[in-house]
Amino acid sequence: MATRTPPVWHAVTIADTGETYRCREDESLLIGMERLGKRGIPVGCRGGGCGVCKVHVTAGSFAKRVMSRDWISEDEEAGDIVLACRVRPQSDIRLEVLGKMKKNVCA
Repeated sequence: MATRTPPVWHAVTIADTGETYRCREDESLLIGMERLGKRGIPVGCRGGGCGVCKVHVTAGSFAKRVMSRDWISEDEEAGDIVLACRVRPQSDIRLEVLGKMKKNVCA
């Protein structure tokens, strides 16, 4: 009988509001953010193509998947500006919300 490995959770802090939510290593920062239960968090396409969930990770480590250059330039990505739908935490994370999602998350 195989034993299941429990999921690894990390704390994600939204610098703009001081709120913290938990996010598993195997899920995107955006999925974890949805658990905050705020009305109107725009989640867009969830695949990196719409740019709605742009964030700046200011602390912590993460794994990222390919993001559209229409929304994230190489320079931004090098500076840890990413799309929350394409990033999974590898440690506790601190982030700032950018762009279209800021109004709903930080209100």
